[in-house]
Amino acid sequence: MKRLTVKKDVECMACLSCVVACSEAFYKEFHQDKSCIRIVENNGTVKPMVCIQCGKCARECPQGAITQNANGVYMINKKLCIGCGRCKEVCPMGVCLKPDDSETASKCIACGICAKACPMDVLEIVES
Repeated sequence: MKRLTVKKDVECMACLSCVVACSEAFYKEFHQDKSCIRIVENNGTVKPMVCIQCGKCARECPQGAITQNANGVYMINKKLCIGCGRCKEVCPMGVCLKPDDSETASKCIACGICAKACPMDVLEIVES
């Protein structure tokens, strides 16, 4: 299974480089609400929230628009997605998106663009 992970013992400095890279790759503009990665602060610690490829979005999709590929990554078929936002509602990490100005949802596809953009090398694509 291929997935994006957050390395342990590496500190995120909340520079948002990963967020910018993701939103620009998906939506051709920087907007925090258009990124499949979130930076959250909890008890003074900053951490990226990433898709864990759990499949809750796929199980909730009424159209069957979200399926798992051969690498174990859940992908959204934009032709089948009706933009209902149910995937966004059930995402435990808060990283499944349905921007107001988009007809369809988006989620992490483990492309690695965010990991390449991170100056602290906090993110990585792993195969498990």
